[in-house]
Amino acid sequence: MPEIPIAMIVIVILTLYILANAIRILNEYERGVVFRLGRVVSGGVKGPGLILLIPIIDRMVKVSLRTVVMDVPPQDVITQDNVSIKVNAVIYFRVVHPQKAIIEVENFLMATSQLSQTTLRSVLGQSELDDLLSQREKINHRLQQIIDSQTEPWGVKVSNVEVKQIDLPQEMQRAMAKQAEAERERRSKVISAEGEFQASQRLSDAAKILSEQPSALTLRYLQTLREIATENNSTTIFPVPIDLLKPFLNAGKDKD
Repeated sequence: MPEIPIAMIVIVILTLYILANAIRILNEYERGVVFRLGRVVSGGVKGPGLILLIPIIDRMVKVSLRTVVMDVPPQDVITQDNVSIKVNAVIYFRVVHPQKAIIEVENFLMATSQLSQTTLRSVLGQSELDDLLSQREKINHRLQQIIDSQTEPWGVKVSNVEVKQIDLPQEMQRAMAKQAEAERERRSKVISAEGEFQASQRLSDAAKILSEQPSALTLRYLQTLREIATENNSTTIFPVPIDLLKPFLNAGKDKD
């Protein structure tokens, strides 16, 4: 069996190496920024699919266009009303201009993360604690607008920012619990007073109607006697109003 020349082996290996560096395949969600001798080639963003490069001369940097979900580490924040809290958040962003994301900033992932941390501390430090707890949606929108405006020159679009958790000091939690309990007690007393006021109004209206219609008072009296007689088996003695006996007395006098 004839021996294969070493030169032929070297040529084959060199050819395979060149082909491996000249052919790139990008997925649907990927784009490649191609540099030729240090400069971005015309129409420098390539992909998806098969990409052909000139070995040694061309260099390609892959960029993913998928949405990145990044946790913002917990930040120590002092609110405008001097309450020390710890806040973390999550940010959603994606690359919309791959060429800018590679050229305008060294590492767009790290830059976006650092910008999110500083913006989180700045915005929450300008807000009061009550606003942070009650106006979460408004603060999220403000954070998104500020970060997005800063990352736009990098070709990065921030679609959403969400404050995940606000950790309060123990003494502040106890104070808020007492405040909530006092508020619930206040509402209970207001509702009870309102009910008593409405009941007194109804009783006043009923008394006025009964005073204007003596017969209605008599009927009510008889109805009360009937209810007591039905519910209780014991003998009950009630004074009978003289008005009920007047018709019988008058009838006796007429006979005389």
